[in-house]
Amino acid sequence: MPNHDSPLSATDPASGFLRLLTVLDTLRTECPWDKKQTMESLRHLTIEETYELSDAILEGNSDEIRKELGDVMMHLVFYARIASEQGDFTILDVLNGVCDKLISRHPHIYGDVEVQDEADVKRNWEKLKLKEGNKSVLGGVPSSLPALVKASRIQEKARGIGFDWENKTQVWEKVEEELQEFKNEYNVKENNAIDLEKAESEFGDLLFSLINYARFIHINPENALEKTNKKFIKRFRYLEEKAAENGKALQDMTLAEMDVYWNEAKKH
Repeated sequence: MPNHDSPLSATDPASGFLRLLTVLDTLRTECPWDKKQTMESLRHLTIEETYELSDAILEGNSDEIRKELGDVMMHLVFYARIASEQGDFTILDVLNGVCDKLISRHPHIYGDVEVQDEADVKRNWEKLKLKEGNKSVLGGVPSSLPALVKASRIQEKARGIGFDWENKTQVWEKVEEELQEFKNEYNVKENNAIDLEKAESEFGDLLFSLINYARFIHINPENALEKTNKKFIKRFRYLEEKAAENGKALQDMTLAEMDVYWNEAKKH
């Protein structure tokens, strides 16, 4: 196997991007692992890298964000390289395509369209997408998105063409209405499902309305839930560590005993 000199570090974005292309071209032709990869084999790795980037963003770790952005960018270039080998498209096609799309969808910047605010921009964006051939405003929402994220995107898309509540008070009233409908299908005091299928449907409606309210008060529900997940994990690990320090196993402790450590974790 030939021994290549490492391409020198770049001093500007254009040469930096060219350096990445050069490195990937070399790996694709000479590394046994890189040569075997396909779009399908990379897909799950790309999803993993995207979640790692998401974690770094939520943690506010700029050094990790930088690293994960590099990993995601490498994957994007890798897909384009595979496509060029198959004669489908090149990285230049990708870059020109996204630039052309951004220019055409920002006529208030690259044209004579006037907008008043962000809402106008979003409405124009959705109208332009329909003109480009989208059969539905919701057509751009990937079917494989996690349900929580999908609900947010559906609501944002609908808002983009003016299908939305007028104010957050109406949205909260809808939350309370859906909560009552869930209670009607699930007897909370008896802890007994009246009709599990209906209860599940009403619970879904309740979640959807809560996500809608979060959007109105500018809270990203996915970020909010993930931060709560991380908070719970941190506190639970504190609970485990303290129990271990005292020679106890969680499964042998009472809930009251565990609550002592849990409350300590909350103070920390």
